[in-house]
Amino acid sequence: MAETSKTYKVTLLPGDGIGPEIIAEGVKVLDAVGERYGFSCEYTEALLGGCAIDVCGTALPEETLRVAQASDAVLLAAVGGPKWDTTDPDKPRPEQGLLGIRKALGLYANLRPVRIFSALADASTFKPDVVEGVDLIIVRELTGGLYFGARERFYDEEGAGVDGGRGQRAFDTMEYREYEIERIVRHAFETARKRRNRVHSIDKANVLETSRLWREVTHRIAAEYPDVELIDMLVDNTAMQLVANPSQFDVVVTENMFGDILSDEASMITGSLGMLASASLGDGTALYEPSHGSAPDIAGLGVANPLAQILSVEMMLRYSFGENEAADAIANAVERVLADGWRTRDLANDADSAEKIVGTQAMGDLVVGALD
Repeated sequence: MAETSKTYKVTLLPGDGIGPEIIAEGVKVLDAVGERYGFSCEYTEALLGGCAIDVCGTALPEETLRVAQASDAVLLAAVGGPKWDTTDPDKPRPEQGLLGIRKALGLYANLRPVRIFSALADASTFKPDVVEGVDLIIVRELTGGLYFGARERFYDEEGAGVDGGRGQRAFDTMEYREYEIERIVRHAFETARKRRNRVHSIDKANVLETSRLWREVTHRIAAEYPDVELIDMLVDNTAMQLVANPSQFDVVVTENMFGDILSDEASMITGSLGMLASASLGDGTALYEPSHGSAPDIAGLGVANPLAQILSVEMMLRYSFGENEAADAIANAVERVLADGWRTRDLANDADSAEKIVGTQAMGDLVVGALD
């Protein structure tokens, strides 16, 4: 074991559903790799999402934000669930906590890598020749667009429904400022320079004025990166191309809502949302989380896949701590466990041995064992 020389402050946000189960495995792996590479972590647990609503009446308590801002990184599991679903605009919703903490921490760039683990090629619903070589990263703008624009729902006579409804109207505003586009696009080009030097910029410039601004700014930024190829693609065509030919993509950059939808679509190339980690970066403390939801239907059963959480720890080590050797060790350990045939039930198919289908804690233990 290496001598411990550094200590990092990590805020843990277990959240809802399977969140507490999978974040425990992330911490387990983080502690184990820290012992091997000479660092330790000091943890503070806080509330976010539905559990925060139950205790504090709000999805993002002030104390949670204070703790997060004082830490070196934030590790989030998952938020939400049917218990807190509501269409009442005056009632809190778990997702408000997630959007709120990203905004408050100044996290404008969400990175979602989508890569095929060779051992899981048969877990994808795609044909093997389609998923072969897929290694892309979606760079999603996080703090602008529809999710943060002005919105309202109100009653008026013109909005009356044909079934005798009270006449409701609603609007959501998509808005982008030039500097918001500049910083996320530049982040994408810098990322591409470390990869395969190709950026697909996704918009709807044939319809939306925000997309026309997006395209203009992107082309201006692209001139600063003559070594990086820029390809404009409409969002509807992108949805089709991700299914037809996903290996063409290297770095995909897009606005908030398009990125939300496309990243979930791209996740299924791997065969399971349970394999996809993400990093939210920007001006403040970075936040790391799996791309999947809280899966309340399997909460407490001990069967959830913790690998996306563990791979979120890998990203945290790279982007916040600069512990690249430790991050490599986690990535290699996950690859080794999968290559040895171990699966959680979401990854299993008929060809897999029943003896090698394991639960949440066992998968975490296997990854720790594979670190050596």
